[in-house]
Amino acid sequence: MRIVGRALTVAAAAAALVVGAGVAHVSAQDTWKECEDAKFKGMKNPQSGAASVAAGKKSAETNCVTCHGAGGKGDGVAAAALTPKPADWTSAKVKGDPDGALFCKMSNGRGPMPPWKHLPEKERWDLVSYLRSLQGGPPAKAPAPAKAPAPAKK
Repeated sequence: MRIVGRALTVAAAAAALVVGAGVAHVSAQDTWKECEDAKFKGMKNPQSGAASVAAGKKSAETNCVTCHGAGGKGDGVAAAALTPKPADWTSAKVKGDPDGALFCKMSNGRGPMPPWKHLPEKERWDLVSYLRSLQGGPPAKAPAPAKAPAPAKK
């Protein structure tokens, strides 16, 4: 009887782990729908300059490098164990995100990334400034529409 009870306990624990892992995996795959809202797409970073970048770097070193790595490439020491993998802040995808979307993503978190709403708003904007500095400047703009060639002169 004792062996049966122990086997049932082990089986229940294993089932709980499998179900929990499945739920975590599904929630980690959700999109950032709330951050695609127009209100976030239109938000501009109110912080700028070297002081904001320096403050953002300091915050990143404290809060983000474990997962995102020292250079923001998504290669921190914890990254190998995470699904989905941490974002590469230097990628074209992240560079294409509006400032407000980045602010929303770090504020709300997703999957293994915790929400950082407990950080003061200014500090989260400083992090956006730091991310932009790793990318070489402000967010990428959509390419201008191609102009039709001028008609040939006769």
